Amino acid sequence: MKKFLYAAILWLPVLTACTTDSYEKGEGKYSLMQAEMVDLSINGQKEAAAFFLDDGSRFTLTPPVTAKWIETADTVYRAVLYFNKLSETTAEAVSLGAVPTLRAVKHWQLKVQPEDPTGIESAWLSKNGKYLNLALLLKSGQADDNDGIQTVGLAQDTIRKNDDHTCTACFRLLHDQCGVPQYYTIRRYISILLPDTVALDTIRLTIPTYEGKKERVFIP
Repeated sequence: MKKFLYAAILWLPVLTACTTDSYEKGEGKYSLMQAEMVDLSINGQKEAAAFFLDDGSRFTLTPPVTAKWIETADTVYRAVLYFNKLSETTAEAVSLGAVPTLRAVKHWQLKVQPEDPTGIESAWLSKNGKYLNLALLLKSGQADDNDGIQTVGLAQDTIRKNDDHTCTACFRLLHDQCGVPQYYTIRRYISILLPDTVALDTIRLTIPTYEGKKERVFIP
């Protein structure tokens, strides 16, 4: 049975090229290219052999592709995939990048809960209601005396039943700058895997930003 691999939050390169062909204008190879967040199905050879869009559509990758960050066979990774659609069920990968996936941890189980500020560009629910996706704007840079890696986590403060019989989940995004210099801004995508044991009517996410804590509300 396949399992879903919940990736550790390491800031990986956004995209890994699957081809070295140059861009073509007009009706060339990349003129109809699509970009989507997907669930990548990994085969026994650690290759991405197929993927699922968030609307449930499944495509076989022809040919299968791989990347350095695909380390586990027979599993599923969350990724950003640029692809050319070849038919209603097949596609050709152009490039792909890992999307770290967070699962909420109850706040009292966390020994540390760092709340260093970050930027938030956008946030949206996936079409299948499985994920809450974030595009974060992180400050980054390099320094000779620091080799830290920024980390991100998710604290679950509560999932409560309301008087009107609805259910609300309250999460907090955790961010540790780890001493990384803040010279420039980089965009990184994250998917939050929402609980599947309870039907959520409202999701409240608190994010530490440079303008203070901000709350985003989502209704599945």
